[in-house]
Amino acid sequence: MHSDFTLFDILDQLSAPERLGAVRGIRRGLERESLRITPEGQLSERDHPAVLGAALTHPLITTDYAESLMEFITPASDSLETLTAQLADIHRYTAQHLGEERLWPMSMPCFIGEARPIQLAQYGSSNIGRLKTLYRQGLHHRYGSLMQLIAGVHFNFSMPDTFWSEWQDLWSARCQCKRFISEGYMGLIRNVYRFGWLVPYLYGASPALCGSFLQGRETGLPFQSIGRGTLYLPYATSLRLSDLGYTNKAQSDLHISHDSLNSYLLSVRQALRTRAEEFTAIGVKVDGQYRQLNDHVLQLENELYAPIRPKRTPRNGERTLSALEHRGIEYIELRTLDINPFSPLGVEPQQLRFLDLFLVWCLLRPSAPLGAEEMARNQRNMNKVVLQGRMPGLELENDQGKLLSLPVWGEQLFDELNAVAQLLDSAYGRVQYQVTLQAEREKLRDPDKTLSARFLNHLLQHDMDSVTFGRELAESYRQRLRSEELTFWDGAYFADEAHASLAKQAELEATDHQDFDSFLAAYLAH
Repeated sequence: MHSDFTLFDILDQLSAPERLGAVRGIRRGLERESLRITPEGQLSERDHPAVLGAALTHPLITTDYAESLMEFITPASDSLETLTAQLADIHRYTAQHLGEERLWPMSMPCFIGEARPIQLAQYGSSNIGRLKTLYRQGLHHRYGSLMQLIAGVHFNFSMPDTFWSEWQDLWSARCQCKRFISEGYMGLIRNVYRFGWLVPYLYGASPALCGSFLQGRETGLPFQSIGRGTLYLPYATSLRLSDLGYTNKAQSDLHISHDSLNSYLLSVRQALRTRAEEFTAIGVKVDGQYRQLNDHVLQLENELYAPIRPKRTPRNGERTLSALEHRGIEYIELRTLDINPFSPLGVEPQQLRFLDLFLVWCLLRPSAPLGAEEMARNQRNMNKVVLQGRMPGLELENDQGKLLSLPVWGEQLFDELNAVAQLLDSAYGRVQYQVTLQAEREKLRDPDKTLSARFLNHLLQHDMDSVTFGRELAESYRQRLRSEELTFWDGAYFADEAHASLAKQAELEATDHQDFDSFLAAYLAH
């Protein structure tokens, strides 16, 4: 195919009967984070429940930054129904083994008292377990703990091998297949940077936060207040994605390239090697105690707070960047989904169908390299949408740099998305993608239908603070999840996985004879 071919030329080619099956078999996985809270709506101070297994080695139930911040991970699946059933079972089993505790149903944290220490996630005494906790210690010293308590949903996405063989044939590509696939995914990533503002507009669900999150810090944002200490911005969509959320001042000067996988790896590695003065001032090992893994801009590649990441499952002991370098991109991880407070699972099937559609569109749409000017423009658009995305008359800079109102530009993009929805529906023999797209298009025309508006309007209509609303939802979901039967797995499966994970952690600790200093030096040297 010629490089001047448009999206619609490409769709015409893929719509041919002999090629249509290539877009079937999309694989997805989910990671959902959620704080454990007390019945009073405060952060749990209890350890990760042993009955759920070892957070270090359990494949489905683990922790993120804090001991109280749970993370649920589904296996990759080519069926949305299977994916949803697995996520639901993980939630049900967990809820049934948390005693009186609940899962916080929002991205922004519950009430956080100043005097309450936040316990870092604990992974046992093995070297890899100690490294994981120390990495979090570094995050604490660098950014404070509050930022790390923000929760989200990560959507993992990949196309089947059949697609890539057809795609390579269409483009008459002669390069090595893994390189071709990686180039395709990097093009997708660039388009997510261009058009990714659509995700928080539709699914941002954090227009408000508990005042305790700020701990007296000045923000410069024109917050209004409601209830007992809830702060909000009237047109915000996702404070989680704003400068209040995941920010890294030392990363602001980084120029991570997405022009190719190689350039991406080079720029991330540069950040891993470059010292940051503000982190050097913290110290690495002080009075015999580690404070962080190192004093570089990034301790590990995971510290890069990007809205989307290229991924490859590492082999045992392998660093993620090495896995990408040697075997290419396996899937991408979209990280801009807020917790949906109106779902006990934090996400709904319709959202996942839209993300399928959005990411396939980003993959198929031509995607030129991103220059510094365009990256800055994309960031301005994202900042506008997360802080004031529902404001009447809001204008964004389109991919030609022209100012367009958000609904007008959104309608143009949805016309393209509709063509992709028709392709996917033809491939799957149904109309679900077009139905989903129509429902989401209504949110462009009526911002009150977005998750952020629904959330904020509930608070305003009931003169309610976010903590009270969160407690009500948490209790409702707790009762619901505890009463439901498991449908995909059974209790014995979860009990076996818990037992196996504890045994695996114990084995790691028993066979780990290298001193930690030597282990850490070798790990970071790779």
